[in-house]
Amino acid sequence: MKLLAHGQVVSKTRVPAHGQVLRVRLHAEGDPQPPSPGGDCRDGRCGLIKRPGDLYEVVAFHLDRVLGLNRSLPAVARRFSSPILPYSYTNGATRPIIWWAPDVQHLEDTNNDQNSCAMGWLQYQEMLRTHGRAPVVVGTPCKSIQHGEWGRLALFDFLLQVHDRLDRYCCGFEPDPSEPCVEEMLHEKCRNPAELLLVHILVRPHSPSQLVFIDNAGRPQQPEAKLNFRLLQGIDSFPEAAVAVLRSGCLGRRLLESLYVDRELWDSQGGAEGLRPLIRTLERRGQVLLRYLQQHNLTVRGTPR
Repeated sequence: MKLLAHGQVVSKTRVPAHGQVLRVRLHAEGDPQPPSPGGDCRDGRCGLIKRPGDLYEVVAFHLDRVLGLNRSLPAVARRFSSPILPYSYTNGATRPIIWWAPDVQHLEDTNNDQNSCAMGWLQYQEMLRTHGRAPVVVGTPCKSIQHGEWGRLALFDFLLQVHDRLDRYCCGFEPDPSEPCVEEMLHEKCRNPAELLLVHILVRPHSPSQLVFIDNAGRPQQPEAKLNFRLLQGIDSFPEAAVAVLRSGCLGRRLLESLYVDRELWDSQGGAEGLRPLIRTLERRGQVLLRYLQQHNLTVRGTPR
């Protein structure tokens, strides 16, 4: 976290297909290893600088930790002044920087390199439906991922309203015409579920049973009437520790305490008063989720860290 918050930027690289994202190499003060602009990031000394509008991803990281999910990559808010960076990155705006995890596994298929394993919506639902009722079939996509991970992901994505992983086509709500899923004509595919694919389903080779959550900015402005319940479809249990936090009524307080540690984010958002509307949104979504669990008689279970 200190490297992300204070590390000196020593090089930058554009990220293909992500025009407003820069991957930067960082050097920490006191690091015995000299700055190496030519490093390839395999040593874990890199981060992704994203748009100011993606600051919600820093909140998502803190939410992940408060709920005890521990699946999101570290993220901090920061203002940059390095002469290496373009002016738009050094004009005083606060931006999120996310740790670049060098060991996240990506498919070699250039058309599907945002996944560690390829899975369609129908395959995903069938996997959830048959869990524990039949042996895992050889060749089942993503079979190394523990069943409980999908409950973690669904809970996290519902609270943040992250659609890109489980519903990038916006099939679970009526999107506005300006939504990327409409502009890119993805929403039309909702009529044929066999065409729907999951995205950003990522793991690490040394821990293939656990998901890695990336691109967690979500939608803080998504109205309650348009909450995407499709993100919860097929899930039969949710992580006990996370549900306990929601039931305790302490989510808002604990999240504010966590966010206070990131002083750049805290100050840029106007402190507790500025963050409170966002916190209330997350609290309300948490209560909606608890009602959903009760109405559908769903269980909670302890899951490995």
